[in-house]
Amino acid sequence: MATFFGEVVVAPSRAGLDEEEEAREETPEDREIRKEIEKKREIDVLWTWRSGGCAEEPLVCSRFIVAIGRNAAAFLSSFILDSVCWEVVGVVKLWNEWCRTSSTTNVLPTDSFCLFYRLISDPTVLLCQCSCYVAEDQQFQWLEKVFGSMQKKGLQVTILSTCPVADYKTQESTLTLVSPFLRALKTKEFQEQVCCPLLEQPNIVRDLPAAVLSYCQVWQIPAVLYQCYTDVIKLDTVTIEAFKPLLASKVLKSLAKDASESSKILKKFLTTSETHNNIYI
Repeated sequence: MATFFGEVVVAPSRAGLDEEEEAREETPEDREIRKEIEKKREIDVLWTWRSGGCAEEPLVCSRFIVAIGRNAAAFLSSFILDSVCWEVVGVVKLWNEWCRTSSTTNVLPTDSFCLFYRLISDPTVLLCQCSCYVAEDQQFQWLEKVFGSMQKKGLQVTILSTCPVADYKTQESTLTLVSPFLRALKTKEFQEQVCCPLLEQPNIVRDLPAAVLSYCQVWQIPAVLYQCYTDVIKLDTVTIEAFKPLLASKVLKSLAKDASESSKILKKFLTTSETHNNIYI
């Protein structure tokens, strides 16, 4: 500040000191609250396949398909999953600021959930639908508790996710882009041909899809991420069907259902979602 005599005087401030004192002066009550919140944010992965065998025995897995986000999860429900060929073998319980999941396996398309399925005819094929938000501080727990239950030898991972087209970086105007569209990102160990163009620099991926891919890179697990850039954030037929080129991939080709059956399931799936949403209008 300036005085009447033209001097420049620096006004004293305790803003930084106050913050330091607050950080040091954690009361027993504050400590207890912090511990309770940390405990509440712990992730639990409940595996049903362990109930009849050794609790510490890792799951032998050759293919692990992870769909992150409602549209990616809906793609698997419409084109891959059914109650005859697949069985539920696990569920994730978590709580954060954005969502809360439970141990129930009876879920609606609009629910937040994270379920694991196993192919009955080939128990080494595992599939995950994760429509819930996994916070940044919970992602490491998710990775450790999910992948820690599997044998990493011979494992191959396929990740499906969606992202706003506004996040896509290109020299062209995003207004000229025909969305939705797919881009792929893979680990060094993944040697198979991808089903779409690779993600161009300087684009990046984030959140749980990035965490899963990074984990696979560190553990030298062959993995590929297929990210769908879309301008629709809710459940959408066009966005879901944008993943259809992946049905020709080596991993999903043998798992795909009949096309006519898939279309009926997709239509029913979206009708159920719209009906549920209309309750709140």
